[in-house]
Amino acid sequence: MHSQHTSRTQPSRRAGHGLRPQLSRRRALALLAASAAVPALASCGPNSGGSEAGGLRIYWWGAELRAGLTQEVLDLYSADHPDVTLSPEYSDWSGYWDKLATQTAGGTAPDIIQMDEAYIDSYGTEGSLLDLESVEGLDLSGMDEAILETGRLADGRLVGAPNGFNLYATGMNPTLLETAGISLPDDTTWTWDDFLALCQELSEWGKSSGEQVFGTSGFGGGSGDLAAWARQTNNEQLFPREDEQGVTKDTIVSLLDFSLSLAATGAAPAAAAQVENSSASLEQGMFATNGCAFQQVPSSQILTFQDSTGEPLKLLRMPARTSGQANMVNKASMYWSIGAKTADPAAAAALTGFMLTDQKAAEILKIERGIPAFPAAQEAVRPLLTENELVSLDFALEMQEEVVKPPVVTPASAVGFGDEYTRIAEEALFGQRSTSEAADEILEILAGMQPER
Repeated sequence: MHSQHTSRTQPSRRAGHGLRPQLSRRRALALLAASAAVPALASCGPNSGGSEAGGLRIYWWGAELRAGLTQEVLDLYSADHPDVTLSPEYSDWSGYWDKLATQTAGGTAPDIIQMDEAYIDSYGTEGSLLDLESVEGLDLSGMDEAILETGRLADGRLVGAPNGFNLYATGMNPTLLETAGISLPDDTTWTWDDFLALCQELSEWGKSSGEQVFGTSGFGGGSGDLAAWARQTNNEQLFPREDEQGVTKDTIVSLLDFSLSLAATGAAPAAAAQVENSSASLEQGMFATNGCAFQQVPSSQILTFQDSTGEPLKLLRMPARTSGQANMVNKASMYWSIGAKTADPAAAAALTGFMLTDQKAAEILKIERGIPAFPAAQEAVRPLLTENELVSLDFALEMQEEVVKPPVVTPASAVGFGDEYTRIAEEALFGQRSTSEAADEILEILAGMQPER
């Protein structure tokens, strides 16, 4: 695995999502809900909990590489702030959320918390995180608004400062296309119909040459696929704001029908192979082993695929339903949040700002947590990156000229939607139900998961 891989280390993934959380969501959310009953949870006065005054607890998930790099940054901060005691804590992803929920329920949450998009609403709406725009000493004005907004809740509070970001994009293996004698696509104009035809052509070459290569590993089996497809359809949203249109049945049916057409035309493998591939690790899947030319991926994951394939992979825009309207969005790879019970909000804000904006800190972390959210940090790391790493950085920065408003963060009521959607989409893929019936159930589930206004 590449030394700068930014994704969570997990045993499996789902097509269309990238990596999916593999943990006891029900237990974590139950513990979090219990925390609402803890007296004065949202208080943040000088003696309100967390750590003792003068000390800060920082908690994050990740493997040893991230732990070592983060510790270097904390040591750098400590050298100039000897009066502040730092207590770092880290865990692997599988145990992170249970531990955090337990601490939050007990009133002993860390001062600074690494937060994920799937859970930030759960913690933010329970009053467990501070509104960062109300904390003195944390200046986020240098961050591009399109990136900063990914940490804002539906009620307007900013509870997460993105420390890295990426985009859901199309990974391409140009070597496979060139070997097949197929021209590379123009991703500024291509549509899903173009994508289908191109993948079918590549698959036919693979079959005739005996290479066992497909155009794509599939598309439409993940809720991230549906979200992207819906945005390209009159800017529909899975969890719409008051001024936005929710996803319609026609849109869901059209995606599921497209997913079926990929397998039916041979552009992607048959249903069983698609599902098997979606459960494989990143390094063992079709795209990573040169088994297909295209796969939709979080842009930061291209580093892992490059290492696995040994090929100079590229990132492209998503194909569009209407040419030129990819409607791509920024997604925070993770956030820094400040616990509501911190004893010293100003000190927590100062350290958070340092980790986000300090040039020396950026040079240590590089893109380990995603593309840095601040332009100055992006420029600081650029000379230190390899050619493969620059693929992710350059693509993300190029796309900032055309990204659209990001969706609301996943509501606390909807953390299980991805698994439900995939289950139903796979049933449609196997022909166990019609795409119309599948769409009806998906809409029913979405309706029950919409947050209260």
